[in-house]
Amino acid sequence: MKAILVANPKGGAGKTTLSINLAGWLASTGETVSILDLDRQKSATKWLARRTASLPPIRLLGEDDKSRWLVIDSPAGMHGKSLDHAVKLVSRILVPISPSLFDIQASQDFLIELAEEKKVRQGKIDIGVIGMRMAPRTRAAVTLEQFLKGLDMNVVAHLHETQQYVNAAFEGKTLFDLPPHKTQAERESWAPLIKWLSQ
Repeated sequence: MKAILVANPKGGAGKTTLSINLAGWLASTGETVSILDLDRQKSATKWLARRTASLPPIRLLGEDDKSRWLVIDSPAGMHGKSLDHAVKLVSRILVPISPSLFDIQASQDFLIELAEEKKVRQGKIDIGVIGMRMAPRTRAAVTLEQFLKGLDMNVVAHLHETQQYVNAAFEGKTLFDLPPHKTQAERESWAPLIKWLSQ
């Protein structure tokens, strides 16, 4: 099983939105995918309850799970032993960060802690930062890029703020369950992330 951890210490960073849409993209390509919902609010679990059988299947992680992919939606404030345990399970970590001074500051210590994890230092885990609710070449994007250069980390995608995510979630859907002609701009913003995940 290939596992991806979606993590950020700050609530409201976009972890669940990123997690369910990542699972949705994998499912849309025919991959078998499960979600491990560690968030205290269980938002991904509630979202899955809305998902119909007519859509590409995504399931909650079970004991005898044979899915090829696992997406871990982590809780806010994950650090220390909880983070150590999660890091041991995965080969990739996605860190969503919103383009505000407060979000960047809240993420700084977490990213430093991540960089010090043994598997990260050994090069066994790839870390990708996702700029959430932002457009490239804006002041917020440039500020985030400059901050991450100091930590030797890259922004692998800039995902725009759009009601498509909100509207799809109400129906148990993801961006990738909606018609491509209605989500062209959003899918284009996902392209660099998909390329990074496919490497």
